[in-house]
Amino acid sequence: MDESNKVFHRSLFLNGPAGRLEALLWTSAAAAPAMAALVCHPHPLYGGTMHNKVVFQAAKSLHGLGLPVLRFNFRGAGLSEGEHDRGRGEQEDVRRAIEFLAGEFPGVPVVLAGFSFGAWVGLRVGVEDARVTRLIGIGIPVNDSDFSDLRGSKKPKLFVVGTEDRFASRDRVEELVNSLEEPKRLVMVPGADHFFVRKLDQLDRAIRDWMGEEKKN
Repeated sequence: MDESNKVFHRSLFLNGPAGRLEALLWTSAAAAPAMAALVCHPHPLYGGTMHNKVVFQAAKSLHGLGLPVLRFNFRGAGLSEGEHDRGRGEQEDVRRAIEFLAGEFPGVPVVLAGFSFGAWVGLRVGVEDARVTRLIGIGIPVNDSDFSDLRGSKKPKLFVVGTEDRFASRDRVEELVNSLEEPKRLVMVPGADHFFVRKLDQLDRAIRDWMGEEKKN
């Protein structure tokens, strides 16, 4: 086996503001990465954790492109300490995760991806943190969440949403994306629901294609 392609799974705890945060870092033995990635999970009060299938697929897609990828459980989810804070304290959790990546991979820019609640919380932090240079929103719950913090950001943005997502009507998704600065891309996956059941391959393709094109820019 080519050692450069070997994947290393490292389970760890981050020092979060409300206690320890359970996390999982995927790395490889390849040369120093050009970018690192952070993927944030869906709503913990509805069973969302870093092991969610959509989160796993996003992490797998990014890692397949050679990026080290960090996933973690928000406060109160899985083995993470603390209690759910309706997205307020969770933003601090995201900041701690970015700080961890910055320590592990100094000077390496971060791609921040989030699914559902993880997109709502994570992208707000990613917009304002200079270490984050690309943003990926998956299943963005625009029907009942405010994403106006993304307006004015000129960071490259990818949004991947299913046409049958009950938390993200097409009209509202398009209204949001149209209000944002370039560069941006919206991929509507035909027939996909909020969890991309039987459509994860199309999520994978959307991420890989966009990352590849952004690399050229």
